[in-house]
Amino acid sequence: MTDPSGALQPGQPAPEFTLPTGPDRQVSLAESRGRPTVLAFYPADWSPVCGDQMALYQAARPAFDQYGASLLGISVDSVWCHDAFAASAGIEFPLLSDFEPKGAVARQYGVYGPDGYAERALFVLDPQARVSWSYVSPIDVNPGADGILDALDALTSHQARA
Repeated sequence: MTDPSGALQPGQPAPEFTLPTGPDRQVSLAESRGRPTVLAFYPADWSPVCGDQMALYQAARPAFDQYGASLLGISVDSVWCHDAFAASAGIEFPLLSDFEPKGAVARQYGVYGPDGYAERALFVLDPQARVSWSYVSPIDVNPGADGILDALDALTSHQARA
């Protein structure tokens, strides 16, 4: 279900951000300009649903790569928590820390929850960093990868026609 109450909707520009992905590394949305970008906001590294979701995206990376898409996971956890989680789960794509100020980027995208963490939300951005597709999942449901892949397919089909 797409959240009508606050999540950015298709056609809206994606807010720029720079977030840490480790104690000495940052990632900016600007680094993904010129290619599709998948933003996967999620509540917490070690929760069972989040762990399954991020592991699924790691396994699906070859499919995302076919579209030339950049994949970024974002939660309010610290870089140290992300590092331990990524090492434990075999996650190789960047997990960005929206830790301080807590949830600032999630708020910009309209997916900061009332309980102090990011909602389980997905955004597919076009190469110009406009929202092409957005989806907010129930907090206890892994949204899978099909919606992302369908959105990437639609985006590439649209670009081929343009």
